[in-house]
Amino acid sequence: MLMGIRDTEDERSIANKLAREEKRSDDPDISKEAKESQSDPTLPAKKHGNEPSKGAKIDAELQEEEDEMLKKKGIKK
Repeated sequence: MLMGIRDTEDERSIANKLAREEKRSDDPDISKEAKESQSDPTLPAKKHGNEPSKGAKIDAELQEEEDEMLKKKGIKK
């Protein structure tokens, strides 16, 4: 049986993956764009001078409806 043998390469790759994910979460540019697109799904297309896609328009409508329902319930986003 090989119970006492560890694969150090696996341990390093896991550590590298964790470090990479932590770095991604700390990147201010990505989080800024993500926050903007979450607040208005049509914003990325508008920024580039394009008409928003049908899906983005539907997402915006759904988001507005959801915000209205939350306000009626007294829940803030």
